[in-house]
Amino acid sequence: MCYLCSTLVCVFAHFDMSTGQKMEHPDISGIEYQQGALFGYEVREYCLEKWGRACAYCGATGVPLQLEHIVARAKGGSQRVSNLTLACEACNRKKGTQDIRVFLARDPARLERILRQAKTPLKEAAAVNVTRWKLFERLNATGLPVETGSGGLTKYNRTRQALPKTHWLDAAVVGVSTPERLRTGDVVPLLVRATGRGHRRLCNVNALGFPVSYRKRRKRYFGYQTGDLVRAVVPERFACRGTHVGRVAVKASGYFTITRRTARSPMCLTAFAG
Repeated sequence: MCYLCSTLVCVFAHFDMSTGQKMEHPDISGIEYQQGALFGYEVREYCLEKWGRACAYCGATGVPLQLEHIVARAKGGSQRVSNLTLACEACNRKKGTQDIRVFLARDPARLERILRQAKTPLKEAAAVNVTRWKLFERLNATGLPVETGSGGLTKYNRTRQALPKTHWLDAAVVGVSTPERLRTGDVVPLLVRATGRGHRRLCNVNALGFPVSYRKRRKRYFGYQTGDLVRAVVPERFACRGTHVGRVAVKASGYFTITRRTARSPMCLTAFAG
């Protein structure tokens, strides 16, 4: 949900496959969107995702990457996304207008991989497309205003306003309703950290990884489950008396271990839940 209003904004995937169809078939309606400034962001985001943010020719990462035509435009290559890859500046200049089979004649394995991957769509985006409209319908049923967005649109809005890339700022600029200027200087985001709820091990192990006991089949004791955030009020007669808030590790005996963070480091204590 946008922090500026009560609008639910959905990002269905890093790359919207309907946008990909427009890239492959420029004659589809919506020419302003296809050829505007946003079009370049959608294409680049798609290629970054598809080619793993690395140079296709040398595998370099962490360097500026350029959009590269596998078949050069001078040799009749098209602007279709299936003819685009990523290349660092050195490889892009070195290849120039050469045929890729000539350029990679000494690296047939890489040549075969590039030609095969160029025709491969993003399977993850296709999988998301199966369910995204169902999610859209469910959100519409809430009665709140709902709009859709994409990774390319989010990056375009963020770059246009010279904002750093953070999760909360991406959420603020994800949709078409993003205002021209955002006031972010006095905004403090609420950070929520995900924590685990146990594991799938069939037995408990010691510090060296050797099994020491079987795990109980029950996950909840006295209404609590490992990982729950609890507030324990310990009576005065106990050494750890007082009020403590932290994550709980449950035990069948009822003596739970509560891990709470202090100013210096995490601290554990044991309290009876029965």
